[in-house]
Amino acid sequence: MKLLRYGDKGREKPGMLDREGRLRDLSGIVDDIAGDTLTPEGLQRLRALDPETLPPVTGGPRIGACVGKIGKFVCIGLNYADHAAETGVEPPKEPVIFNKWTSAVCGPDDEIEIPRGARKTDWEVELGVVIGRGGRYIAEADAIAHVAGYCVINDVSEREFQLEGTGTWDKGKGCDTFGPIGPWLVTADEISDPHALGLWLEVDGHRYQDGNTRTMIFHIPFLISYLSRFMSLQPGDVISTGTPPGVGLGQKPQPVYLRAGQTMRLGIDGLGQQRQQVVQA
Repeated sequence: MKLLRYGDKGREKPGMLDREGRLRDLSGIVDDIAGDTLTPEGLQRLRALDPETLPPVTGGPRIGACVGKIGKFVCIGLNYADHAAETGVEPPKEPVIFNKWTSAVCGPDDEIEIPRGARKTDWEVELGVVIGRGGRYIAEADAIAHVAGYCVINDVSEREFQLEGTGTWDKGKGCDTFGPIGPWLVTADEISDPHALGLWLEVDGHRYQDGNTRTMIFHIPFLISYLSRFMSLQPGDVISTGTPPGVGLGQKPQPVYLRAGQTMRLGIDGLGQQRQQVVQA
């Protein structure tokens, strides 16, 4: 299934795509694509529906983040061997963890705001993993059973805030609009191998990132098991699993950063595309 949320920001309704890729309204069935809807039982209830019986949605509404009421937005840094190489650091021996604040979450085609005082705003296409079955101390062998589905994430980053000041990475990662998610949540049963997906990103038509999830250092089952040692994972939590090479920071002979007026396009095989206009906050 392809599940999504549509409508004005803060007032999104749940929906799904039918077999022809048409948007159907789920608001008579569930309140949101969130929480219990994402559990194995909740998803099975949706699978039992005939999408053709659901009300069609017309008029091209705004698409929101494909998951609502996100509790945790956990991100993994330097998780692609080729990306670690372009940044000039040794591949990490265990996952690098940071967070995006949930106030960063926005729709896949919403505007991206360059924060006031920012000079080094960057892009990162990433595979998102959405938790469906909660748990703590999850065994690696059982971890995929805890995945509701996958989605596209742009881990927008302000490098000066992230790397050149004091404190943690989180300052440069969680600014408002720095977490576009979607367009769809594609349920795990539709993705046979999440470690064999092409992912790409363009700025003003120039392709900077063109990678594949096969170069991940830490695979998804390990990441879920690892994170569950330090926090309980709950339905609707989102894990952003790292980015391939081609970020602005890694460009040669000098870094390239986003400017107001530019347009980003990005996508992942089978998970859809995002398109964002860059504006000044």
